Amino acid sequence: MNNNELEEFLDLNTDHYFKKTKQIILKNKDIQVTYAIFMRRPVLFCPSLAINWLRKVEKSRNTRFRIDMSYEEGEWVGAGEPLMFLSGKFSKLVELETTYLQLIGPASVAAYNAYKMCVDLPNTTFMAMDARHCAGASMHELMAYGASVGSNKAKKELKAKGFIGSSCKSTSYLFKNKQPLGTMPHALIGYAGSTLEAAKFYHNSFPNEPLIVLVDYFGKEISDTLEVCKYFEKLIKKKNLYIRLDTHGGRYIEGLDIEKSYNILEKFNPSCIRTYRNEQELKWLVGAGVSAAAIIYLRNILNENGYNSVKIIASSGFTPAKCKLFSVAKVPIDIIGTGSYIPDFWEETYATSDIIRYNGKNLVKKGREFLLRNK
Repeated sequence: MNNNELEEFLDLNTDHYFKKTKQIILKNKDIQVTYAIFMRRPVLFCPSLAINWLRKVEKSRNTRFRIDMSYEEGEWVGAGEPLMFLSGKFSKLVELETTYLQLIGPASVAAYNAYKMCVDLPNTTFMAMDARHCAGASMHELMAYGASVGSNKAKKELKAKGFIGSSCKSTSYLFKNKQPLGTMPHALIGYAGSTLEAAKFYHNSFPNEPLIVLVDYFGKEISDTLEVCKYFEKLIKKKNLYIRLDTHGGRYIEGLDIEKSYNILEKFNPSCIRTYRNEQELKWLVGAGVSAAAIIYLRNILNENGYNSVKIIASSGFTPAKCKLFSVAKVPIDIIGTGSYIPDFWEETYATSDIIRYNGKNLVKKGREFLLRNK
């Protein structure tokens, strides 16, 4: 990023009052300032994208910033605790605030969410599939970065399996992969005319890859699963066949209804439905779509037919809360494809930056004195 590119970017994407402030500073007197950056909720600190960007700005503007980290990447940070302190010439820093806050806040909340998911289901593998739910490539990078930080913390602390990759090549490096993950969308099954034919098409095109088959397109999750398993028994022996369940919340999977779902949970883990559950939790347990009962039902049928080594991949709305509930219910789920670590309440992602020192003198706006405690 050369200086012209940087200035054009800032002109287009910086809050206008920061640009006006820069003009005032340059007409009067430039000074050294220190910013404290914080968030209003607990997070896992994700500073790398912001710091990398600030280092590029340094080179473009031929200046130097002092960045004092209060925490390391992936550490817990409490609400209101300064994440980092940023010092430099006021004229060089004032219009950067908009961008570096965007790069810190959302990723830090996504990391928090991803960590909770991995911790609650430590024996389940996760795939990052947030891209299609993001508002562009920049947001996708933020969310995938956050997921990788949260996953790494869970792997380190609890030896959780965590996230193993991304659905997009652009963010695969965050999970130490050169290639993205993924096999077939529903569109391929519609094109093929049947679930089995789609699986054949895929395997013929990519014979050396594991085969992951979606089975909900025609509403015959059980019938299509058994048909695919029977045809690909050689792959099953190699443990290279996976069944992906992505049934939408408008219907039950083949063979299930509310009564059967309750019966399945009653036999499998009665304690999880014999306590208070709100409406959303009951839907996740025994409702339509990819419920706990649906996964247990599919797992039982696979095992009854001798397909114990076939693993189940589940997707469709796996938020931290749903993962927590599945953990309590002890649902036998092998892999989860999810982008639902994206924060539910975007206002929680707002990072804030306040100047706490002007030319070496402590001064901060009324009510933010707490930012001076750790500096």
